[in-house]
Amino acid sequence: MKAVIFGTTTLAAAAAIGTYTWQSQNAMPNPCGDTAVAGSAIGGPFELVSETGETVTDTDVITKPTLVYFGYTFCPDVCPLDSARNAQAAYMLEEQGLDLGTIFISVDPQRDTVEVVRDFTDNFHEDMIGLTGTPEQVKAASQAYKTYYRAQDDDPEFYLVDHSTQTYLMFPETGFKTFFRRDNTPEQVAEISACFINQLS
Repeated sequence: MKAVIFGTTTLAAAAAIGTYTWQSQNAMPNPCGDTAVAGSAIGGPFELVSETGETVTDTDVITKPTLVYFGYTFCPDVCPLDSARNAQAAYMLEEQGLDLGTIFISVDPQRDTVEVVRDFTDNFHEDMIGLTGTPEQVKAASQAYKTYYRAQDDDPEFYLVDHSTQTYLMFPETGFKTFFRRDNTPEQVAEISACFINQLS
């Protein structure tokens, strides 16, 4: 699996497609620390197809503080682990009386049909929203969130997809707040998300 872990590879890939670079200081010294990002803003309007078959926009699905992750269901290890981590963080906050949404956006629309995405997200959290769409819709959403993905062409059926793996914390009115790397634990995601929720409530 050649998922693009957040770091040098991601920066090179992002630069190659002319998007942006993260600031070098990406560690947060405290739960609600500095989350400034160099370059274009993260997030923006998109139109995708939900796991219920309905066409939805970003405002339809980001109606509360929400973790947004781009991946694909055929991913052998990275995407399931990240999705499980995000779901666990949401469950942790639920126990604290805080409502944190989770969204999974497929970067493999060729294989990730509505039914496939629904089955995938149901494995992690009953309220996790799975989104797919046409290649054009997925590309537009990915560009809005400054993510990278590229399908390998070595196998027409069982190909893997290289992709960036950061998870974004988005708010419905104010947009991007912070991001989480693969090495962030469920506890860290929950703690930092709770900090922003409490700070902005």
